[in-house]
Amino acid sequence: MNTIQQKVEHCTQRVRVCLKEMPRIGIVLGSGLGDLAEAMEDPIYVPYASIDGFPTTTAPGHVGRFVFGRFEGIPTVMMQGRIHLYEGYPVSDCVLPIRLMASLGIESLILTNAAGAVNKTYHVGDFCLIKDHISSFVPSPLLGENVRAWGVRFPDMSEVYDRELRERMRRAGETAGCTLHDGVYMQFTGPAYETPAEIRMAATLGADMVGMSTVIEAVAAHHMGVRLVGVSLATNLAAGVGAEKLSEEEVIEEGKKAATRFQAMLRGFVAL
Repeated sequence: MNTIQQKVEHCTQRVRVCLKEMPRIGIVLGSGLGDLAEAMEDPIYVPYASIDGFPTTTAPGHVGRFVFGRFEGIPTVMMQGRIHLYEGYPVSDCVLPIRLMASLGIESLILTNAAGAVNKTYHVGDFCLIKDHISSFVPSPLLGENVRAWGVRFPDMSEVYDRELRERMRRAGETAGCTLHDGVYMQFTGPAYETPAEIRMAATLGADMVGMSTVIEAVAAHHMGVRLVGVSLATNLAAGVGAEKLSEEEVIEEGKKAATRFQAMLRGFVAL
């Protein structure tokens, strides 16, 4: 058995015994967006540090735990904090939470993040409904031996972000009063923010948003057959697009400002 597969199965079993019911929806909460987990009904908290062999998060604003319960009446698991490449973990550990949620049987996955706007028509506080991504600058979570139980060796990537779920999120966002764009997201490794030259490159390649997460998670989920939708909150204008210097405090603060609209959008999505 593949050692990565063994690790996923071991961690999944450690979590499974804590649960009353298996989740149907998984939600990854990005920087500054973690407060949504407080809306969970009958929550069960599983800190990452309590799972033997599981990576822990060191990113600011990321609590570092799973929250299981019911959200709008639907069995759900939320991740309060994700694992990033810049924390020094191998890509297999960064997507371990996604593999775990898929192994628990989630049917759909919502990926959220706080990111920089490359597209000059976007404004801070706008949301980008991810229609595609660029993964060329980060390692693929599919490198190495393929686990047949998870998916095929060469998965088709024509439509990673489910069209039906994207339309559902669009309707929920419009009802919640969110400004929503359709865009392409590019992941860099971080932790340094991108340079103006790198942002110009990203724009030339077709990116509308850039950040340090999400793409590798989307690839892993899609590989395992999980339907997914991605939403990116523009917490800042990318280097060279805006005049302000970038900081993690700004990202977290803008995430908190958008929390009410964001929560309303996700509630609406789940309720549809």
